[in-house]
Amino acid sequence: MSMETWVIYFFAILILTASPGPSSLLCMTKGVKQGFKVGLYTALGSLTAITIILTLSFTGLGLVIGSSEFLFSAIKYTGAAYLIYLGLRAIFSKEQEYQQRQDLYQESLTPIKHYASGFIVGSSNPKAILFFTALFPQFISPEQSLIIQYLIFTATFIVMEFSWLAIYALLGARSSNWLFAKGRAKLFNRVTGGVFIGAGTLLSTVSKA
Repeated sequence: MSMETWVIYFFAILILTASPGPSSLLCMTKGVKQGFKVGLYTALGSLTAITIILTLSFTGLGLVIGSSEFLFSAIKYTGAAYLIYLGLRAIFSKEQEYQQRQDLYQESLTPIKHYASGFIVGSSNPKAILFFTALFPQFISPEQSLIIQYLIFTATFIVMEFSWLAIYALLGARSSNWLFAKGRAKLFNRVTGGVFIGAGTLLSTVSKA
């Protein structure tokens, strides 16, 4: 793989990973409510899901999934339903203010819960399959080792994706002090709930075209 090819791929992935979406919003929300470490657990779950999508697309299985109306719709509606669920739960939350509570420490000790939440959101967008399926043929060289190319592409993506999700989680954690004021928790829940519902609604309208 030439350096020029990698640089072009790098900038394509930079744009993809830097763009805010449901996963970055979820990591930021976790950072606000439960701290940076919980946001990282969530980021790892999302990263795992998208890396699996990347691998499927690289091996050609993404094309099979993308061309199947049933699989495409199943992924789409499952993800949309989960995002809308997160939104409704936030909107109907009775929290009026956030407090430094001891149970936050206990909840941070269950990383699998937050990892699973990130995984579901990360795997909920079937557009990622179509994006990677369309992206990789532009960079893959049949004359060179596919394994080496896969490792380079995947390592680049993992570093960029995790870095940006961690940044969103950190931004959430750093802004949490502002949200400790009375009444701001309710406002934050309404705003993020509306965004999640909007994201889920938009996701449900995604087509393969």
